[in-house]
Amino acid sequence: MKLYTLGLYEKSMPNELSFREKLTYAREAGYDFLEMSIDETEEKLARLDWSVEKRASLVQDMYEAGLPIRTMCLSGHRKYPLGSSEESVRIRGMEIMEKAINLADDLGIRIIMLAGYDVYYEESSEFTKKMFEMNLRKAVDMAASRSILLGFETMETEFMNTVGKAMKYVQLMGSDYLGVYPDIGNITNAAKQYKTDVIEDLKSGSGRLLAMHLKETVPGKYREIPYGSGHVNFEEAIREAWRLGIRRYVTEFWYTGGGDWKEELRKANRMMTDILGRQAKEEEHAS
Repeated sequence: MKLYTLGLYEKSMPNELSFREKLTYAREAGYDFLEMSIDETEEKLARLDWSVEKRASLVQDMYEAGLPIRTMCLSGHRKYPLGSSEESVRIRGMEIMEKAINLADDLGIRIIMLAGYDVYYEESSEFTKKMFEMNLRKAVDMAASRSILLGFETMETEFMNTVGKAMKYVQLMGSDYLGVYPDIGNITNAAKQYKTDVIEDLKSGSGRLLAMHLKETVPGKYREIPYGSGHVNFEEAIREAWRLGIRRYVTEFWYTGGGDWKEELRKANRMMTDILGRQAKEEEHAS
């Protein structure tokens, strides 16, 4: 058995592809699994209401394509945050949470990545933080009932842009079903902003790190930065993540139209597989 798994973010491929096609292209590019996106668009949120037949069909697609879906990026809470000052929005956010856990359970998804926001389109306040904490506790209990792991994504806003900030809520909840799913690009930006150390921030999550998003960034920009053109030290970050016990990784990048996107999948896979492969060999030699 390989000592790690490397996944591919769904949005790295054209949106019009079917899941069967996305799974096939991801496998052909060398990936071990696909990360599903449930973002704030109505198109993606509609997936939460798929019929039993649709869910079963997707599971069949996974088997026939030879690649599973094993993580979910749940960013729909940007529009319907758990800490919203509006009760109706909080209720919708919790409905999304419950449905996402049910969908993950039906599809065999192990980890749901939670967006680390109390709110996004409004000002954060003591009230929104209180509501976030209250609803987070309910979400963790729901996830625990299905043995689904929730992992905070370290985001681009002040509320939770470091592992250390995410750990505050992980420790507050005190549940084995809530951890941190750091985005190495985002915490690199935060380290530059605060003049702190990326590796020390990663270490602050020791024992509670579930997986890692491998994303490129530059100061002040958080998405659609091609690998190699930003400032993320993937070699150093993966080496430390490996030492801390992370064995599941996802290449997060976006299809933006044009170019040879299939080759981009392969290039990203080769880049990260080279780094991860070195960690695996070192571990094998050490044992």
